[in-house]
Amino acid sequence: MSTVYSVDVQITAPVNDTEVTDRVADAIRNLFPNAEVDHQHGELVATAHDMEQFSELLHRREILDTARGAFFENRRGDTFSFELKKQAAFEGVVNFAVGEPSELGDIAVRVRVNDPDVESFIDHVAPPTEDGRPVDPDR
Repeated sequence: MSTVYSVDVQITAPVNDTEVTDRVADAIRNLFPNAEVDHQHGELVATAHDMEQFSELLHRREILDTARGAFFENRRGDTFSFELKKQAAFEGVVNFAVGEPSELGDIAVRVRVNDPDVESFIDHVAPPTEDGRPVDPDR
């Protein structure tokens, strides 16, 4: 039986004067296709309740360890957060933003896990690996 996860994913991305709002919205939807995107005062604020597509992209790029590192590094209680490169998201690619924010700003993602718990959800999205392969036989 698969576990049902209850999560709230909040995504924010600045929209610069030089950018097309719809294109920034597309960048968010490339990674979180079910996100409801809302334009507010120079930024997009989106909400989603799953990270299936995002997880799929992590598996495809084989960056599960990188993702786990980013998730656990910014974990606070029942939430974890991370930032993504907007330019990569335009291409439907997950690229974690580290160091200086890019010129156009990064996409900030904050995930609150309501059920069951943060560790289980992180293991679901980015399972632990051995020699670069997911350890969990269910994935």
